[in-house]
Amino acid sequence: MSAKIIKGAPIAEEIRAELSKEIEGLKAKGFTPKLSVVLVGDDPGSVWYARNKVTTGEKMGAVVEVTELAKDTPEADVVALVKKLNADPNVHGILVELPLPKHINKANVMNAIAPAKDVDGVTAEQRGYVLGDMESLALVPATPLACIELVKRSGVDIKGKRVTVVGRGDTVGRPLAMLLLSKGRDATVTVCHSRTADLAGACKDADILFAAAGAGANHLIKADMVKPGATVIDAAINEKPDGSITGDVDPAAAEVAAVITPVPGGVGSLTTTIIVGNTVKALKLQKGLN
Repeated sequence: MSAKIIKGAPIAEEIRAELSKEIEGLKAKGFTPKLSVVLVGDDPGSVWYARNKVTTGEKMGAVVEVTELAKDTPEADVVALVKKLNADPNVHGILVELPLPKHINKANVMNAIAPAKDVDGVTAEQRGYVLGDMESLALVPATPLACIELVKRSGVDIKGKRVTVVGRGDTVGRPLAMLLLSKGRDATVTVCHSRTADLAGACKDADILFAAAGAGANHLIKADMVKPGATVIDAAINEKPDGSITGDVDPAAAEVAAVITPVPGGVGSLTTTIIVGNTVKALKLQKGLN
């Protein structure tokens, strides 16, 4: 029996409808959420993601402004722009599109973002909130939060379940593990990585399996590594030589799992919507609104 395929687009639409109502209420109080996106260079993927954020934000009534800088812009100028946005009271969220040109130190730019406006959850303060189980104060990175939303809105209960996260990266694996461990979700979490001795065993033990191994792990997780009836969330993006996109989980796993997300069309479909949601949350935290 094939798994139920959980596509991200309908869930993203559901979240956008909720956010639209929230933004409408904020506007009635005189506040319009504004996200400033910094785009350095002309990387095709970054340009597409930046434009997609503008479109998604407009659908919900938020303002998304993209500042485009030439690819040879000095690092100091990029940092200066970020600091200018930090000081602008009408800007509630700041996001720097990656990758940055090679002459720019990513850490220097990311660390320049004011934590209160860090809607991508890259600063130490925001990561600290997630680690410290203070999610109400946190701007959680979009991909881990998308993973959680997909499970929750699919009707799968995380509490008490055995959960395996494949990947320990700062962007997805680590924050996702912390969110799953948090009070209220209460999962029993195993985190796997490139040095895990028995990856197959750890995966097959999981009631819920999250795959986020990172680049080059195309179809790392085979069907015989998935527990029958498990929920499988594939958060990976691996680009094949022909330009097509695949995940970490072999599509054949759909014959074993009860619930599975596709790649593309799963987790990635929610991330832009969640970034706008984080901008709304940032505004409310900055203004002391409930």
